[in-house]
Amino acid sequence: MQRKHWRALLGGLAMLVVLVAIGLSYVELPTGAAIPGMADGRGDGGAANTSGMPAPPPLSRTRAQLEELTVGRAGSMRGYSREHFPHWSSQGDNCTTREIVLKRDGEGVETDEDCASTRGRWHSVYDKRSIDEARGIDIDHMVPLANAWRSGANKWTDEKRETFANDMKRGQLIAVSASSNRAKGDQDPSQWRPSNTDWWCDYARHWTDVKHHYQLTITSAEKSALGEMLGRCG
Repeated sequence: MQRKHWRALLGGLAMLVVLVAIGLSYVELPTGAAIPGMADGRGDGGAANTSGMPAPPPLSRTRAQLEELTVGRAGSMRGYSREHFPHWSSQGDNCTTREIVLKRDGEGVETDEDCASTRGRWHSVYDKRSIDEARGIDIDHMVPLANAWRSGANKWTDEKRETFANDMKRGQLIAVSASSNRAKGDQDPSQWRPSNTDWWCDYARHWTDVKHHYQLTITSAEKSALGEMLGRCG
């Protein structure tokens, strides 16, 4: 009788463990929270986002955004200057946007009293390079400033262009290797894509989201390239 009692008790404890595990698996995470092993906390495909940048919208939303964008010819570069896109703006505590993104996207980043990164490690998702010195890192504008100018930003105020050039709420800014950023220049996805094809899905989702938020136009070639890259999403 005593042996049956212990068997029943152990069986009850095992059932309790199972129920607790099931309950924990359904704990609701804050919106945008990353889940280890998933692309960006949304479970809809794409390569792992190794930086601390905001997650792109769900794939279904990205596809809808792409269809809502206005397709047109690229505009003129007449009057363009990077000075029309003031950056990097002060973010307080002696830090600029660049320094905040360096710390956000790096691992073990340490800064001095001027907020300059003195040590850390960065993984460039564009080309799968790991870099140990901040001087080897550029902060890329997902949608380049010159591309934005050609697709509608030429009509904005400098204040709005400053917001665009320092936007950390979307995937507009990302720390990548200086070499990959300079190879990209001001080209759109029909002209340049990251050599790391595993990141094409996320790249297209971020690019589309930024263009959609700021109501910038895209070319037909750009739209076709974005659609192709979204086809890489799992």
